[in-house]
Amino acid sequence: MKPRLLLDTHVVVRWLYEPKKLSADQRRSLNEAVNHGECVGVSAFSLIEIVLLNERQRIKVRLDRLFQELNENPAFQILPLTTAIACEMAEIGDALRDPADRMIVATARVHRLRLLTADQRIIASNLVAVVE
Repeated sequence: MKPRLLLDTHVVVRWLYEPKKLSADQRRSLNEAVNHGECVGVSAFSLIEIVLLNERQRIKVRLDRLFQELNENPAFQILPLTTAIACEMAEIGDALRDPADRMIVATARVHRLRLLTADQRIIASNLVAVVE
């Protein structure tokens, strides 16, 4: 089944480890998806970002466990980087400077997904539909 939602990197980590840090709208959207047997999308680039955040100790997670959960849990669908996403990232240009943000927004746009995020730069950019 095709996902309707894409999770920003921090939303992935929060949902798995600190769900109370998600907004009420994000929790509701995730619960609705799970209750309807839907999966949610995770950009492959988020996996890289999680590794880098963990290395810089901005998050502290067991990468093997987190990646096993993302790989084995049918609630998650990892969306790979494609040429269409790379082209969309180029179209976004300097509207978002952070390469991870650009890649995740491009993924949401190409797959026509709503992005769950608390990132104010992404929200303010109006480049993609969001659940704040």
